[in-house]
Amino acid sequence: MSKNNDCDVVIVGAAHMDLQVYPIGKDLLDVASYPAKKMVWSVGGDALNEATIITRLGHKVKLISCFGDDMIGSMIMEHCKKNNIDTAHIKQDKEKVTGINIGLICEDGERTFINNRSGSIWTFSPEDVDLDAVNGAGILSFASIFNNPQLDQSLMLPLFKKAKEQNMMICVDMVGPKRGETLEDIKESLAYIDYFFPNYEEASRLTGKEDVEEIADVLIGLGVKNVLIKIGKKGCLVKNAKESFIVPGYPKSACIDTTGAGDNFASGFICGLLEGKSLRECAELANCTASIAVEAVGATDGVKDREQVETRYRDYLTLTK
Repeated sequence: MSKNNDCDVVIVGAAHMDLQVYPIGKDLLDVASYPAKKMVWSVGGDALNEATIITRLGHKVKLISCFGDDMIGSMIMEHCKKNNIDTAHIKQDKEKVTGINIGLICEDGERTFINNRSGSIWTFSPEDVDLDAVNGAGILSFASIFNNPQLDQSLMLPLFKKAKEQNMMICVDMVGPKRGETLEDIKESLAYIDYFFPNYEEASRLTGKEDVEEIADVLIGLGVKNVLIKIGKKGCLVKNAKESFIVPGYPKSACIDTTGAGDNFASGFICGLLEGKSLRECAELANCTASIAVEAVGATDGVKDREQVETRYRDYLTLTK
């Protein structure tokens, strides 16, 4: 894919801060004081995670997001500057409170989040998105359907239409619905998506199917061009109208924290697209990027630079071919 002097990817979605607590057990609330080994401040939010990893892998990113004009918001802006993320279309709103997620991480890497319902994850609205900023790039990434509940189909449709007018490819991830949304609430938008990255559990609940191939068929039937269903350590299913195959995960990853694994997967895949890699190669790069991410606490603390990912990719090819 040819690059544009402006940026390579426009990313729309959440930017907030995570406070990661590791490890925790089921007895967390049974004691007066719980001695966790680690408590780590880390940037979070699907869009900010993607923007961070894609820039570290060598590409230029324009981030469209909204959060508060407060101390946490200032921390995010400082992070963006250090990571060369274009912040021209980030809106800092004095009336909003920047979102904070407290990640409670178990020994096996699985986690749950506590977030502030009054925070920017919940209050980021379509009015905060400048559609005119969707230009000058090869790819639009809508970081996660359902993550910001107000960024629903009323935003996705004009956003995706604008991207197509600019001849941009559209990549989309998702999380579980926060307000009971269903497939019916987003199906019109799905027809615009070139690459869709749900994990198995999310996609199964959304489609009502259990077989991974049938899940992909439902999404393809609604117009998604390429479906990539993340299936944990097994890797991902890649399916479109012409082919279907499994791309195995990296077999030796030492999982500590799964926070942001999906965002890192999307980042690796998008970088592969920008570099003209095949569909399989993009998925392999995505799996390798995610495998590094889960080896550190925090969504963006694992992947440091492109050489780290290339080293993992070379090892991956040796182990899986």
